[in-house]
Formats: sequence, structure tokens, C-alpha cells
Amino acid sequence: MIYYWNADPILLSFGPLTIRWYGLFFAGGFLAGLRVMQGIFRQEKISPKLLDPLLVHIMLGTVIGARLGHCLFYEPAYYLSHPIQILFVWEGGLASHGGGLGVLFALWLFAKKHPATPYLWLLDRVAILTALAGGMIRMGNFLNSEIIGKPTDGSWGVVFVPIDNLPRHPSQLYESFFYLSLACLLWALWKKGLAQAPGRLVGLFLLATFTFRFFIEFIKENQTLAEQDLALNIGQILSLPLILLGIFFILRSRRAA
Repeated sequence: MIYYWNADPILLSFGPLTIRWYGLFFAGGFLAGLRVMQGIFRQEKISPKLLDPLLVHIMLGTVIGARLGHCLFYEPAYYLSHPIQILFVWEGGLASHGGGLGVLFALWLFAKKHPATPYLWLLDRVAILTALAGGMIRMGNFLNSEIIGKPTDGSWGVVFVPIDNLPRHPSQLYESFFYLSLACLLWALWKKGLAQAPGRLVGLFLLATFTFRFFIEFIKENQTLAEQDLALNIGQILSLPLILLGIFFILRSRRAA
């Protein structure tokens, strides 16, 4: 019942060029999401010419937001003292809450430039893509032996050999399975027409994702030492306003239906 995980995070190397499993899953999640959006745009008769700039907005919003989120939410003292380090994304350090906020802002900018895709319309459909990408990214975290779970009772679990010899919860896999399942659910609800009430799908996404995130943090190791003395860790604290935002969108969609 104990599985030893010691995968090399590097998939391929060609001289100075290195392809990492995490990067592959990160990019793969968004490319898979792009295929989903192609189907949505085709069925709802939206110009496919908007897909490429939409993907650029989403990826920039995700990366910039996730990086700033990690630097400012988890280690503000260090990064405000060493601001140039914020640019060193390849050294690791991305926060999903920051990525979510970055996407919300990026889609707002996109909707301002493209009236054919109103903001809530975009949020409802991009929620499917985001859940899919989130599941793929957590798979990349597992391959990287990062964002690990807390130790189990020792009779089962995954030993992340690069970290230590303790059997731990594979929390990355728990999250990956949940997010991929949520993506399938949101897709099915979109097919059934539940996106006709603007804000309903993104509300369900935010409520489900960050409620799950709040509770799974209890079996995950804290990301920084500063969290050790907190009753709730930073991930849980940041989840609370996003849960409330999800409830707001759902209630708003009920009034609009």
C-alpha cells in the first residue's frame, strides 16, 4: 500500500533546452481547454478568430496572476525586498488563487475589447477550461514531487523520495481527480443549457473548487513557514472570498433566469 515516487522532473534535454513534465502538463492543460473552447465557439456561432487572443489572455492572466499571487500572498517580505526575483518564474512558485484572480482580470480586459463575448458569458465557459487545466497542472505537481500532502499513518501512501522517506497523502492526485471531474460536470451542464443563466457555471466552479480547496488544505503541508502558527493556512484564507464570490454568482444567475 506504499508507493515510492522518484520521477525525474525533466522529460527531455537538448543542450540548453530543457523540457519538464510540469511545463508539458501546464501547456497540455491549456491546449486541451482550447479544443473545448473551439467546440463551444462553433456551437454558439462565435467567430473562431477570437480563440487565439482569448488563449493568450488566459495564459498571461494565469501565469502573471499565479506568480504575483505566490510572491505577494505567501512570501511578501522576501519578494518586496528582492523584486527582481518576481520575474524568475522558472525557479518555481505559482499560486492557484493568484492565477484565478489573474484570469478574472484578463477575461474582463478581453470582454472589454470584444463585445461579442460578454464577461459573464466568458466566465461561464472558461470555467470548464480552467477546471481542466487545473487538473493537468496538479498532475505536473505530482510529477515534480511538490505541493505534497501530510504524512499518513504509515501503512499506505506515497513516498516522495526527493523529499523524505515518509508515506504521504498524494494530495496532488486528489486535487487533479476532483478538478478533472468538475470539468466534465461543467461541460455536461453547459451541454444541457445551464449556462443560459449568466454566472451560473462560474459560480458553481468557484464554490466547488474553493470549498474543496479549503478542506483539502487540512491534509497538505503548508507552503511557507509563516503559516505554521496560523489557525487557517493562506490557501484556506484566500479560498473564503472566492467561495463567497461563487455564491454571489449563483444567486445572481437565479435572479437572471
